[in-house]
Amino acid sequence: MLNFGAFELQETPERLTERLVLQPKLVDNLPEIPVMPETLLRMELGMHEYAVDLGAMSQLVLGDLGATLQILRLAARECGAGDAHPARMEDCISGLGLQSCLKAAARERVRSDVRYSTVFETWAHAREIALACKTLAREQGMVSPDEAYLVGLCHGIGSLPELLGWERPGYGGNSWASVGRRLAERWSLPNCVSKFFSEMRMERGEGRWSYLVREAHQKASRSTIGCPLFNGDRSSLRSHV
Repeated sequence: MLNFGAFELQETPERLTERLVLQPKLVDNLPEIPVMPETLLRMELGMHEYAVDLGAMSQLVLGDLGATLQILRLAARECGAGDAHPARMEDCISGLGLQSCLKAAARERVRSDVRYSTVFETWAHAREIALACKTLAREQGMVSPDEAYLVGLCHGIGSLPELLGWERPGYGGNSWASVGRRLAERWSLPNCVSKFFSEMRMERGEGRWSYLVREAHQKASRSTIGCPLFNGDRSSLRSHV
């Protein structure tokens, strides 16, 4: 098995239980997140292999924002309030089973339709920023590269309700950062993701995670369509800690 540490959860089981008791409304009853068809195909093909390479399968999942969120949501639902969530994507897949992960990911897929063109672009942008964040973290040694990747991948989830046309209003606030934090809480995403949105909710939006994501945008070559951190002027992203 490859030692591919996707992220580390920083909450103890006792703290997790306390948080869920204090916030009983944080129930994951939100719509499904679409997954790229290529990801689903490769996951299905992996099921027919004699042995599954958990490291390679984890990297496949983490390359797709939809698949990552769907499996993390499933893992959170399967864990009791007093149980710690899996610390790595390999643990999610091995604990839940590849078939269950595939079933969760296949609930909604990105379709070859003009309505999904923005989704294609947004998913590609999320992966590019994630890779840039991981590279920067390795170079600077300021945070875990795998946590940095996850923060980069999830940095735009505050725009998902609008992007995916979810009908119910009110996902935790008016700003994309408030919505992102609320979704991170509902889906029990790792602490680093919640901390990023907390930083972005502050007036100056400063902190190690927000700095990393802003720096990653400086390296981005793809269109940043739909990204709330980008307003058409790359110089606006240069302020950092």
